[in-house]
Amino acid sequence: MAAIAILIGGACGAMIGYSFADLQCTGDCTTWKGASLLIGAVVAAVGVAIVAVLTLRAMDEWQTTTERERNKLDSK
Repeated sequence: MAAIAILIGGACGAMIGYSFADLQCTGDCTTWKGASLLIGAVVAAVGVAIVAVLTLRAMDEWQTTTERERNKLDSK
């Protein structure tokens, strides 16, 4: 699910980057639009990846803590 979220975030960033360049440029600006598309995709994908990794780490820590508490209760 994290990988899918990163891909969706990258696609949304690409659309935003392209739209931003399309609004700023008049005439034939394919290079500018392409560069904005790539920059938007990379920035958004990296941002979503950071959030996904932090979320997965927090979930893992939560499960580890819960298992330790259950083991303590079972040993009593």
